[in-house]
Amino acid sequence: MPANYQSGTVADATSDALFITLNVKPGYEYQVSQALKQSQKTVATYQEKFSGQSLHAVIAIGSEYWDRLNFSEGDTSKPALLTSFPQLHGAVNMPSTPTDLLLHLRSNRRDITYELARELLGELPDAVEIVEEVSCFRYLDARDLTGFVDGTENPQGDHKKAVALVGEEDAIFSQGSYIHLQRYVHDLNHWERLSLKEQEDTYGRTKKDNIEYPSAEKSLNAHTKRASLKDREGNSLEILRHSMPYGSLSEAGLLFASYCRTPENFTLMLKSMVEGDAHGHTDHLMQFTTAVTGQSFFAPPLDWFNKLS
Repeated sequence: MPANYQSGTVADATSDALFITLNVKPGYEYQVSQALKQSQKTVATYQEKFSGQSLHAVIAIGSEYWDRLNFSEGDTSKPALLTSFPQLHGAVNMPSTPTDLLLHLRSNRRDITYELARELLGELPDAVEIVEEVSCFRYLDARDLTGFVDGTENPQGDHKKAVALVGEEDAIFSQGSYIHLQRYVHDLNHWERLSLKEQEDTYGRTKKDNIEYPSAEKSLNAHTKRASLKDREGNSLEILRHSMPYGSLSEAGLLFASYCRTPENFTLMLKSMVEGDAHGHTDHLMQFTTAVTGQSFFAPPLDWFNKLS
């Protein structure tokens, strides 16, 4: 099957990324559909211009915006499992803050990422408003700002496609991907007051060498315990993480991005972390970071953009 997915969906990690969320102003739906239709040509032009810099893009449609799209052939099909972000309340709250569009742009050069962002937004003059623009960076050897390696459980190689891309179960949207986005603000002062052992117990793995604890030694509140789930057949419930740190001297954290062929895996992981198991074991890492946004998107396959009017 020829590749029909947006390049950033399964591409390897880069050193720079921009996550831009947008809302469409009322009455500008047609203009936005025209710009979205042009967007993939723009991305391809910049990828050719800056070949060798791992420039990739994903343009995704918000769960609440899909029904406002304009289609040239009257095709109102919608991804089968697209729903609002799962707003949860438990030991901590996970807010739902829907937005209309997502631009997830990344490369190995900040200037190139920025140039593509300017070009794509330049095709949307006066039609959208920026909700958030979060500039992310690789921290040391792919670590979170807490000092622990991030994305250790990520699928590798061709298996990324099996995890992240919709299959023939929803043929119209095959090779698209469900995205969940959250911006977390870390309380690094609180975190850094913990001993090394307390930090490692919170994650369930060692900090320096990134070695996961044996299951028998892992707390039921450890992050690796709460975020690692299996289905009834004993298979791991996987997502492809494209999360990256962001930060200034006044605020820092993680932009968490989950890509998957189904939104259900992310929802189950989030419930395990927030609501916990039947005995109330929740993710203690959440004591040191706060989710301030939560959005659900779908990244359509490339040929879908041609259906827009």
